[in-house]
Parts: sequence; structure tokens; C-alpha cells
Amino acid sequence: MSAGARLRTAVVAGASGFVGQHLVRGLEEAGVRVRTIGRRAGDDASWDDHAGLVRAVTGADLVVNLAGRSVSCRYTKRTVDEIFSSRVTTTAALGRALGDSSAPPELWVNASTGTIYRDARDRPMDEATGEIGTGLSVAVARAWEHELDIAPTDVRKVALRMSIVLGTGGGAVNPLINLARLGLGGRMGDGDQVFSWVHADDVTAAVLHLAAHPELEGPVNVATPNPETNSETMRQVREVFGRPVGVPTPAWLLELGGRLIRTEPELVLKSRWVHPAVLLGSGFEFAHPTLAGALEEIAGRTRRGILPVALG
Repeated sequence: MSAGARLRTAVVAGASGFVGQHLVRGLEEAGVRVRTIGRRAGDDASWDDHAGLVRAVTGADLVVNLAGRSVSCRYTKRTVDEIFSSRVTTTAALGRALGDSSAPPELWVNASTGTIYRDARDRPMDEATGEIGTGLSVAVARAWEHELDIAPTDVRKVALRMSIVLGTGGGAVNPLINLARLGLGGRMGDGDQVFSWVHADDVTAAVLHLAAHPELEGPVNVATPNPETNSETMRQVREVFGRPVGVPTPAWLLELGGRLIRTEPELVLKSRWVHPAVLLGSGFEFAHPTLAGALEEIAGRTRRGILPVALG
């Protein structure tokens, strides 16, 4: 949006997911009218209706695409195909709709992931100097961002390279809370891998910040400037939610456990050290900059007992 303009209407694709629910709620609390794209009966447009997509984005100030199958699953041919297609095809569909719109929004924020960077334990990865990694998750991220880049529209584009999003109601924090409450919340692997994270409230704030700063485009890292190691992360989770001691989980046991609960050990063993240089350089301030503060906020709104976890 142009500087000083008021954000009135936003379109959110993937609004039914964990991050999407938080974003819709945060936008509405900020006084923004939200239209949604998805596969639910109440959505304003569906992915298989091009004309409906065009109508949904026309006249809006902002479109945010968060659509994509969860990566918390075993990487079989079927699930890998779903992970790729759910990201690439939805991004392509939005690009076509924006290209055909008579009044497209000024800003298109498309989800990406901080996992695009290499396993990093030596230094943080920012947008200018970060090194792109290798492997399946990186290939997914590159294909996702490539589809955004080639989309046939002149709308300002931002690839939102999100780190692991924490907040109430699900997502990545519930499994960690459960482990702590069961006395199993020790370090994972050697525990030295960096855990980059961001609070769901700060994802919404970052989107609003991007809308207010028309000079920002391209990749934008969304991660707290204060990541922790896995060992320290688990210590703080235990302190807030569980017991003072947690049983460590070696890498081989994570592999075995991943097979049982149908997920990949890479999700916790890869060192993600993502630095939000673009946001910080443009004056963004995190409401939840430290893990301790974020966990305390989440704890205040989280029920006792074992929490539901979506398994792939």
C-alpha cells in the first residue's frame, strides 16, 4: 500500500490453518475486512474457480497466501507431491487471478519458509547474505518462491520466509509442551541446533508492517532476532510447562519415533538460524522478542493436560 494509506480489505488464502486462523483474527482485530480463499463452504472463493478468485482479489488492498499441505509428515512420494503441488499450484492460481484483475491489491504476501537456508550453526542467515541450502525442504521452498517470482502480475510481491510459528491452539508448540509434561522434554539430537521461531502475533504484525512500507519487497525473514539452541529451547519449555528434568532424545530415537508418528526428524534436527534483517532495518519491533516471554504468554492461554497434535 502507499505510505499513509489505510488497510481496509485483505484476502487470506489458507485461512483454515494454524497461522491462517491467527492472521485472520489479528487482521479483524485491527479493523481489516477479510475475504478468504480455500476449500471450506464459507470461503469467498475456491481454488478451482478462476472467476471467483479474480472477484475475491479485485478491490482488496492486500492478499496473503498461506496455503500448503503440512510438512509434518513422512516424506513419501504421495506426500511430497502434495507438499509441492499444494504450494506451487495455489501460488500460480493466485498469480493468474491477480494478472486478470481490473483492480488488484498493491501487495501480495506469499508464504515461504526460513528452511530455505542451509543448516547453520556458524552464523545467522539474513536475506542478503544467507546461503540457500540443499535437500527436499529447500527444493520445495525454491519452487514456491520461483512460482511467485514468475507470476504474471505487477503487484508488489513479498516471499514471507517464516521460521517456526508459536502460538496457542496448535502448531509446533503443542508437541513440545506434551513432551515436557510427560517428562520427555530433553534436548533433541546433540541439542546445539539453532531453533528460530516467531510468535503468531508477530506474523500478523509483520504483514501489517509490510503493507505500510511500500519500499519492501522480495524475500523477508520472519523470525525473532533472539533464537535459542534446541537444548535451551527445551529447558525453557520444561520450565514453563513441565518438569525441571527431561529425558534427552538421541538422533536415532528421533528417527524411530518419526516413523511411528509419521513425521521427519529433520523438522527438529536441522539448525535453522534465520535473522530478520529486512524487518529490523525498516523499524519493525517484535511484541514477543524472547522465547521465555512468548512461552509465558502461550502458557497463560493453554489448558492443562496433553494437547492435540496434528500428525501427518
